[in-house]
Amino acid sequence: MKITNIEELEKTAKDIRIEIIKSIYYAKSGHPGGSLSCADILTVLYFNQMNINPKEPNSPSRDRLVLSKGHGAPALYSTLANRGFFPKEELINLRKIDSKLQGHPDMRKVPGVDISTGSLGQGLSIANGMALNSKLNKDGYRVYCILGDGELQEGQVWEALMSSAHFKLDNLCVIVDNNNLQIDGNVDKVMNIYPLRKKFESFGFNVIDVDGHDIKELINAFDEAKTVKKKPTAIIAKTIKGKGVSFMENVGGWHGKAPNEEEYKQAINELTTKIV
Repeated sequence: MKITNIEELEKTAKDIRIEIIKSIYYAKSGHPGGSLSCADILTVLYFNQMNINPKEPNSPSRDRLVLSKGHGAPALYSTLANRGFFPKEELINLRKIDSKLQGHPDMRKVPGVDISTGSLGQGLSIANGMALNSKLNKDGYRVYCILGDGELQEGQVWEALMSSAHFKLDNLCVIVDNNNLQIDGNVDKVMNIYPLRKKFESFGFNVIDVDGHDIKELINAFDEAKTVKKKPTAIIAKTIKGKGVSFMENVGGWHGKAPNEEEYKQAINELTTKIV
């Protein structure tokens, strides 16, 4: 099922955001800010770009997604549920005892999760291995890796980027969720990572800058990445932390806390009455 209609994709992203807020509210914990900021990216990947089949979540030929910023799990879970990997009713069990929907993705328990993540900085190394495997075995699948911008402060990320380019992993696409906020404040104040384009280019990447909330721009970027040969692509997606909920947008305090009842109602009302 590939959705090509922009308005339908925007509505899907809105539905995913609603489920993110619901699941975190019922869990009374979680990470809404960074989950909301990557919702459009995940929507385009799972509903427009990736070769996947919810009925065959472990198909050897499927495209892979590595959510390196594993604390964004509510966004991934909501996307997978909306895509049909498991019932949406399960989303309210986020972080509950005995629930398969843990605070970070677990590939052993959740259909559609390609790798367990959460320890920041490690995801791209895993994605490199997947992409190499696809090339060596001529499987033909593509690998997508979503990195948080604060995560780029981890040294292992840059070692992995060198490997991506060295092995000419043109079946690998790195997406930076560039909302410029991390748990301790503004990314450029905590540990400056900029200029990202020049750094990625110097590491041998094809680089595309996009508005991470513009569905059409995201589609065009992913389509372009598929045409690039002999080098990996990095999509630097400029996003807004807490996107879609007015009182969460660009507020660092919403990195890792749940809304109370009043905030929950306001958030759902905003997401229900507008396309974000």
